[in-house]
Amino acid sequence: MDLTDFWRRYRGAVEVAVDSGDSDVLLGIRDGFVRYFHEGLERPLQVAVRSIGEPPDASEIALGDEEMMRNVRCRAAQMRSHLADAFPFYAATTTGLHSVYLDEESNEKRGDELHFVRAWTAIEGPNGGALGGSGSLQLPPALIAGLDAGELPFAVPGRRRHGGVMGSLTGGLQTRRSAVAESTLHAISTLFYGVVESRRPRVAPGRRS
Repeated sequence: MDLTDFWRRYRGAVEVAVDSGDSDVLLGIRDGFVRYFHEGLERPLQVAVRSIGEPPDASEIALGDEEMMRNVRCRAAQMRSHLADAFPFYAATTTGLHSVYLDEESNEKRGDELHFVRAWTAIEGPNGGALGGSGSLQLPPALIAGLDAGELPFAVPGRRRHGGVMGSLTGGLQTRRSAVAESTLHAISTLFYGVVESRRPRVAPGRRS
């Protein structure tokens, strides 16, 4: 698809294919697209997300940023390969854990090992693909004390209808849906950077742009 005719073809609405039937995922991806088009580009396009099935590992929690990024990028690319131009956008997302080693005195992997949860989203569009991640939320040390890496996914709390892991750890202030929306916004912002012009950011009174 040529971007020169993108806006002519999708003046009123765009569709996004998603390989998930999870409502938090579908609504989160829609939220990210709506925010980008409505607030970033000031184009009030309608955004429809279409579930085209579930990924084979939908019930598993990924470990590590690299694993999560490879997973969603591969899934988004496979959807586009199978369905070609049936949809303008294909999106895949996952939520998982990643670990960081902190040592104040050296760069060696020793000292404190901290564990975080976040979402990653991959988008394939008319001009290529991009990845976006949400903010990270540290797992409370008391929750995972004495557990090894293989046991971590089973210690993570959260129910889907209560916002997932994010909702459980933040008391509902951040949810799986909002994390997916944030990662989707980051991915589509990268995808279209320098290709379509967004509005200028607001400047506080008394400050120069």
